[in-house]
Amino acid sequence: MLFAFGLPFHAYSQQNSRLKNELDSMYVLDQRNREWLTRLGNNQPLTDSLSKVYQVDRANLAGRLWAEQTKIDSSNLARAEAIIKEGGYPGKSLVGTPSNEAVFYIIQHSGKIDTYLPVIKKAADEGELPFYQYAMMLDRSLMYNRRPQLYGTQVSCQPLKSTKQSRCFVWPIANAKDVNKRRKQAGFELTVEENANRLNAAYEPGSTIDAIRKMYAL
Repeated sequence: MLFAFGLPFHAYSQQNSRLKNELDSMYVLDQRNREWLTRLGNNQPLTDSLSKVYQVDRANLAGRLWAEQTKIDSSNLARAEAIIKEGGYPGKSLVGTPSNEAVFYIIQHSGKIDTYLPVIKKAADEGELPFYQYAMMLDRSLMYNRRPQLYGTQVSCQPLKSTKQSRCFVWPIANAKDVNKRRKQAGFELTVEENANRLNAAYEPGSTIDAIRKMYAL
């Protein structure tokens, strides 16, 4: 029996398996240093262990991890772009879950969100990717372009003009009174208030772009 591109079914399955394994490895590399960085301040044994592994003192460990992550992100993005160019977004029907989320995270952590946002939307609309992930990327695109987000997923940490101290806050939301309805429709389990608490970020429902420009050194 022949399958797409004239390949026997078993060969096509092997091809998918290789891609799934590759995506799983790319996802691990995308997340590993980021997870370590979020845990450094509260996990002394981890900090000491990583300092030994990277042969740097604790003060320079975060910088070393980010430098490594930057190289990983660049390599991951190049491969993700090649995969999309070759066959479109590698979604659930091709590689299963959660492998179908790998390329989403790689793009989400890149500077090419606006380039690939239509690809992510198409994958979400077709059920190849959870819709809430498209919502997260859309919010990030809107925030990066200094526009109000729609689902309240994005938090920004900026220094206050008055004190110069950094503060994390939920980026302004368009039509904030209906945001939790939109979040539920998109598949989010937490309300915007609950998510802000989870991220230890301030949430002001009536906040506007003009207001934060006056408050923060953007």
